Amino acid sequence: MIPGKYRSVSGRAANNVNCGLHLVIQTSSLPEKSKVEFKLNKETPSFPGRLLQHDLERNYSSRQGDHIHLASSSMPSFPVLQRSSEEKILYSDRLTLERQKLTMCPIIDGEEHLRLLNFQHNFITRIQNISNLQRLIFLDLYDNQIEEISGLSTLRSLRVLLLGKNRIKKISNLENLKSLDVLDLHGNQITRIENVSHLCDLRVLNLARNLLSHVDNLNGLDSLTELNLRHNQITFVRDVDNLPCLQRLFLSFNNISTFESVCCLADSSSLSDITFDGNPIAQESWYKHTILQNMTQLRQLDMKRVTEEERRMASVVAKKEEEKRRESHKQSLLKEKKRLTINNVARKWDLQQHRIPSIATNQDRNVSDSPSQDPVSAFPEETGSLDSGLTNALQGLSVLDTHLVEVDGDTLSLYGSGALESLDRNWSVQTAGMVTTVSFTFIEFDEIVQVLPKLKIKFPNSLHLKFKETNLVMLQQFNALAQLRRVDQLTIDPQGNPVVNFTLWKYYVLFRLSHFSMQKINGTEVTQNDMIMAERLFGILAHVASSELPQYRLISILGDARKKQFRYLLETKGKKPGLVSEENNDSKKLAGENTNRATLNYTTRDFYNERLEEIKEKKKFCKMYMEDLVKEATEINMKNEALQKLWPQMFIELVRDAVIEIRNKNSYMKLCLQQITDQK
Repeated sequence: MIPGKYRSVSGRAANNVNCGLHLVIQTSSLPEKSKVEFKLNKETPSFPGRLLQHDLERNYSSRQGDHIHLASSSMPSFPVLQRSSEEKILYSDRLTLERQKLTMCPIIDGEEHLRLLNFQHNFITRIQNISNLQRLIFLDLYDNQIEEISGLSTLRSLRVLLLGKNRIKKISNLENLKSLDVLDLHGNQITRIENVSHLCDLRVLNLARNLLSHVDNLNGLDSLTELNLRHNQITFVRDVDNLPCLQRLFLSFNNISTFESVCCLADSSSLSDITFDGNPIAQESWYKHTILQNMTQLRQLDMKRVTEEERRMASVVAKKEEEKRRESHKQSLLKEKKRLTINNVARKWDLQQHRIPSIATNQDRNVSDSPSQDPVSAFPEETGSLDSGLTNALQGLSVLDTHLVEVDGDTLSLYGSGALESLDRNWSVQTAGMVTTVSFTFIEFDEIVQVLPKLKIKFPNSLHLKFKETNLVMLQQFNALAQLRRVDQLTIDPQGNPVVNFTLWKYYVLFRLSHFSMQKINGTEVTQNDMIMAERLFGILAHVASSELPQYRLISILGDARKKQFRYLLETKGKKPGLVSEENNDSKKLAGENTNRATLNYTTRDFYNERLEEIKEKKKFCKMYMEDLVKEATEINMKNEALQKLWPQMFIELVRDAVIEIRNKNSYMKLCLQQITDQK
């Protein structure tokens, strides 16, 4: 009797269900029917009640051979099977025709009561001649050559259909098999799951060893408890979370590489056993922890029981992974914000350099007038690679930032002129001490010159300077770098710095900054020959510059140390080398650049304009002062000339008055005494 429930399908259930029978090959087209009798004598074992689904793809075990005596007919026909009354009584509900080299299904007359039919290991190419077996529950066509599912529409009672190891390319013609409980299609050539949504009572589905590339179209299989998809080409899984009764899912030996491709499994509340072994995902270090963390209901993974310790470890690892993911997301967000800011700084720089037409200026002004501009849509050509989550996070970022300051390891990067203000911050000693490279981008070099003294103080260990898009246009600008404490490396990017088009610019840098003993320029090692060549090319220039300057002017452009050095040179000039004192020898060792080179300085345009204004003010003051002096001198001269004209007459009158006063000596003396008394 056929069992009412099939937990799984194993072994080949009807393998050993045999009976003695007579198989008659009959040609109904001839008046005289030729018959060939087959006698099959085998022991009749009991029908197994439990079938293991994941064993369906295995080959059938070897069996003892049948004793068959075959006489072939000379005319092509369907074989007609007939059994004796005794055989029908003994094996009334089952019939096994395995390994009979059948190429077609025989006509089975008078066997409408059959419930189990076995055609294993034959060469059958088409299912036919069984439509009259409407009580059939178990049909086994394993290991044949069937290319299409057909001829089953009348078998409405069929519960188990085994079609493994055939040549079937498509699941079809199962519409009337609504009572189907087990469907085995392993070892075929099926490329997609389809036409099974009506099988609401199906509990076991085996599609192992097919050509499936994805899993979907499983809706409607409300009773499915076991799904075998081993040895396919599956890359992603969908709809499995819609199977309310699914407990066992076998996905071994496919092409699944990420958890995201099977993330729907995490939403399944019934799934307890699953296998991923043989997939790329199983080789990942995070595989087991991720699966257990997202599928907490699992009892077995890859055919091994899940322990509480494994669950605990999965939880710990998952928390670390979540923290790492958040940090990664944060870094991605900051990276994107940096990109947007640099893009905006570059655009502003291009506008300043008149690289963008005026129409772009109007557009930029419109953007500036609209602070609610979407930061993502502002740069549509560069945001195609962003995922939706990051795009949503970027909605709160502003692309109106005009500068960027970034410290990455030992590198301080400054973008935009506004970034120079960061040098006024209270940098921590540790951070400032770590910075050895300072990069300037989209900043006028003349603005950089003004903050070089701050740079020297704030970042005393900076040894490498980088300039990109800074408008370095003439050799004289390199003179400004002499005021730094030390420079070992200098990188001048050709972009936005036309000075690198000069053939001798590197030699001028080496000459003017020779007191730094530079090691690299634009990544190239500086050799002794380079230093000699630089001295030959520009040494005379420094000599001419220093010799043509007046002494007062020369001293005014030198620092205190340079002034001492310069005075020493003046004092010892002309003395014989042997007469120089030890004190002078010490003075000679003063650190710093050569005095001749120090005369080659650089004045920024802004500073030059300020000096011009200052000179104009001084000229104006001097002019007014001289005019006042001239006016005062003129008045004095006029008074002197008037005095010269009046003086003779005034002298005569003075003498006359004196003579009159002292003519009477006694009266004059009394008058004087009286005046003295009155004063007291």
